[in-house]
Amino acid sequence: MPFWGSKSAQTPAESDASSTHDATDHKNDPVASASQAAGTAWLAGHLHHLTDDQEKKLTDFKKLSEEKGYYKPERDGEKASHDDATMLRFLRARKFDIDGAWGQFKDTEDWRRDNAIESLYENIEVDSYDAARRMYPQWTGRRDRRGIPVYVFEIKHLNSKNMAAYNSTMSSSESTSETHQSSAVPQRLLRLFALYENLLNFVMPLCSQLSRPNPETPIVTSTNIVDVSGVGLKQFWNLKGHMQDASVLATAHYPETLDRIFIIGAPSFFPTVWGWIKRWFDPGTTSKIFILSAAEVKPTLTAFMDPSSIPKQYGGELDWQWGDMPYLDEESRKLVGVLETPPAEGETKPSFIKGPVLFKGDHVEVLGKVNGESRKSDVPVGASPAESSNGAAPVQAEKPTEQEQEVSEPGSENEKVILQEPAPTNEENAPTQTAAA
Repeated sequence: MPFWGSKSAQTPAESDASSTHDATDHKNDPVASASQAAGTAWLAGHLHHLTDDQEKKLTDFKKLSEEKGYYKPERDGEKASHDDATMLRFLRARKFDIDGAWGQFKDTEDWRRDNAIESLYENIEVDSYDAARRMYPQWTGRRDRRGIPVYVFEIKHLNSKNMAAYNSTMSSSESTSETHQSSAVPQRLLRLFALYENLLNFVMPLCSQLSRPNPETPIVTSTNIVDVSGVGLKQFWNLKGHMQDASVLATAHYPETLDRIFIIGAPSFFPTVWGWIKRWFDPGTTSKIFILSAAEVKPTLTAFMDPSSIPKQYGGELDWQWGDMPYLDEESRKLVGVLETPPAEGETKPSFIKGPVLFKGDHVEVLGKVNGESRKSDVPVGASPAESSNGAAPVQAEKPTEQEQEVSEPGSENEKVILQEPAPTNEENAPTQTAAA
């Protein structure tokens, strides 16, 4: 779910150049992207994959944020107010420009305070939350080969009838959250905020505790399959505002939470739609969007995901349909299977608890309200599969080469250069990690 957008800072010259390239070649190379993702180049700029200069900028950024009163470091046994993975998202969004990252970080923290985001997530009505979940990308309960959560968005279900039904659930200010009755923010946006909070505070930290090729680096992004089959030009146009809401929010306050978007089922007129869509995003984001032909869908998705994590309708083995709750794999089930619910009537697979939840490592906080009554409770979880048996700290990965640092976005020309000129052997064979970050 960062549905669509993620902000990258570029100079006007870079932006113009990227826009020109984007206008002439709107299709990124999924083969090159899959090859890049199979290595470690995609981790450049992430925690434990920083150059010395990037580490210094992270330190300086945290120091500046602390001086301004927006960040508290770890002290006297208390955790830092923000983990390094979060701070690095803002730095990557601004290409490690400290002043730019600070500006966006400050704006986001002010926005969170002014809109009482934590209170919203804690007090939102479960039915309102679930109604919103059905209108945006949905987590399948599965991950790609790198451990990144996989979301699916089937646009055809957002027809005029379903949109009208959804809008009718916002007839009163109490329908979303009683704590935000006086909020000037439209209810549709309040609900969208809550969905993003679920991505950041449940799905990502949960996935960070599961085994994956690079457990030293927390999961901070999502992979999205966007199915546009069966959608007419008029429906696309009518959904413009709905999709822009998500794009603007991600760009401003949830930067660098998008890994890739795979668009499938594109109709013949999609180049026209793409002409609208690409104006909503910066060039960095459009480089993460891959428009797949029918012949490319299965091989591309399989390159990124195990068939067991790909829904059957897209050539995989996963029994998951649009609207379903997350269908956990066995590893996830061992950790948070306690959140599963009995199969619905006529179903054989388990369902999943509805509404907002927080993953806290050794327990899950169940939040939200049902008819105004809080259901807040703590639920213990199983042991993390990614935990080391000896509890050792994660090993710092080898410093990225300057060549790897040039890989700015998936699908870019720089990415293809890296594929042609692999990093030295000692970089390719990073040490095995002993624990999750």
